[in-house]
Amino acid sequence: MWLLIILILLVIWAGGTYWYLFGKGSPFSLESVRPPGPREFDQKKRDKVIKQGFSVDKVPQNLDAIVIGSGIGGLTAGATLAKAGKKVLVLEQHDQAGGCCHTYIEKGFEFDVGLHYIGQVHENSLLRVVFDQITEGQLEFQKLNQHFDTIQIGLGDEKREYTILSGKNEMKTHLIKQFPAEEEAIETFFKIMKISAKKTHYLASLKLIPQWVSLFLLKSGIADLVSPVFRLSGTCATDFMNTLTKNKDLQILFSYLFYGVPPKESSLLINALLIHHYKRGAYYPKGGASEIAFHIIRTIQRHGGNCLVRAPVSQILVNDKGAAYGVKVRKGQEEVEVHAPVVVSNCGIFTTFQKLLPPEIRAKPDVQKRLSSMKHGRGSFLVFCGLDGTEEELGLVSTNFWLFKDNDMDKSMEEFFALSKEDAPDNIPMMFITVPSAKDPEAKLRHPGKSCMTILTMVKYEWFEEWKDTTVRRRGDEYYDYKMRFAKNLFAWACTVFPKIKDKLVFQDVASPLTNMHYLGAQRGAMYSAEHNLERFYAEAVAKNRCSTPVKNLYISGQDVFSCGIAGALHGGLLCASTVLDHIIYIDLFLLKKKLKRRKAREQAQMDQKKLH
Repeated sequence: MWLLIILILLVIWAGGTYWYLFGKGSPFSLESVRPPGPREFDQKKRDKVIKQGFSVDKVPQNLDAIVIGSGIGGLTAGATLAKAGKKVLVLEQHDQAGGCCHTYIEKGFEFDVGLHYIGQVHENSLLRVVFDQITEGQLEFQKLNQHFDTIQIGLGDEKREYTILSGKNEMKTHLIKQFPAEEEAIETFFKIMKISAKKTHYLASLKLIPQWVSLFLLKSGIADLVSPVFRLSGTCATDFMNTLTKNKDLQILFSYLFYGVPPKESSLLINALLIHHYKRGAYYPKGGASEIAFHIIRTIQRHGGNCLVRAPVSQILVNDKGAAYGVKVRKGQEEVEVHAPVVVSNCGIFTTFQKLLPPEIRAKPDVQKRLSSMKHGRGSFLVFCGLDGTEEELGLVSTNFWLFKDNDMDKSMEEFFALSKEDAPDNIPMMFITVPSAKDPEAKLRHPGKSCMTILTMVKYEWFEEWKDTTVRRRGDEYYDYKMRFAKNLFAWACTVFPKIKDKLVFQDVASPLTNMHYLGAQRGAMYSAEHNLERFYAEAVAKNRCSTPVKNLYISGQDVFSCGIAGALHGGLLCASTVLDHIIYIDLFLLKKKLKRRKAREQAQMDQKKLH
């Protein structure tokens, strides 16, 4: 009798598991992908898509989901839900959709705000398949030069320069050529990179299976028997590097893609993934970063949804039973309620829980517990430079430059963030330079004779906090003078790399953490959202940091779900859509990848056959 009951339960469990994994229709298909259409250069037509202002009459009827924030995480979740048959409304507080994927044009110069380059979009890669699905084949990428990054360490006569190449084998081989005595250390690091890249989906799976199952697998040690990726995720980058090599320059190269956290506080796995991300090439969207939002929004619209800007959400509506059922949107002096059975927040965990939830909900212990699991990220500081001249005239290149004043990143970052507000602008330890106009081949058509450069570094929000209650572009002379001290020092440092730009600067715009808060809605100006510290990537913390929240029908998307960057936020959107649909859409994507691979093989076979005849 007991045996029969156990067998019945096993059959029910197996049937339920099969239904969860395969029983629901896929939102994706080969047929939805069309050949790319002609690029839309008419700014007025583009604005109708990415700058459509909020009004009640533009809100679709009978909504299935509301997405707060139009960054790549929100748009990915929205487009995936739309393709699954849901009517979706995306609400954006800024006057242009896209979040960190938006661009802005000023004085004839077009600047990318957050997307500087992207990897893993080669043919039939998972990321490329996702982009093809959510844009229905309309987004195109330009592959950048094989030499995609340069790292400079030190100043003046002490300066050393290293180059990073893409390529399945070339990346490692080229690094060994530059550090011939460190071959063993490099080989070991690249093995870590391979494991991290191939098995990261195990970590993502922790967020999709029942939490008690995830924690059981981790606490019992079963997960570690399956893969070392769970241990690598919680391994301190500096501690591991110290076991590999004493060469401080090489240690910088293993962690050079900085995101506000020093190596001693960061995850080895995340640092390895960031470098591996460009192994198969670095790319840039043809037409600029705003092409991403432009085409994803059109996918949402084709399925009955919409994306509206100038739509600041003031509150998430929660009913007496503790379930979200819509949002309040500020429209002038009034607030408009928009209702939907699902609310997805892509504006960060801190904004969501601390600002948008009603006071009585945010005070609940389970909400506070979720908040306490995260820390605020570092603020970003950007300098947008408009230059008179072409890339050829100014000696500009598509290669990015990462500059470090010395080779001890832990020490230099610790000392920098400990500085007083007064001393900080004159002691910047690192920065990043990108030239978007040299990456996009169509930039010459849109803005002939002009070049643009973006410079980025990380700063403390507290240095700018005294001006937090002032209005954008009206913060006063003291604020302007203070942020320009940073800007002048950063630009002077950039001139040591590109000396011809010194006298060609005709426009400059400077974004402090307060600017990022205003335009991007980034808490404390942190463009990478919550801090990516080591504690966040302990396997148990990964398992607990889910898209679902203590508030029923409210979900989190974007960088706070898994990791930072365009790819990290996009996966946050996919994980969120999986949670909302109660269906692991990654299985659909892997099956689609297999179909594409078989189709490619058939096409190749047919071409080979024709050659024979």
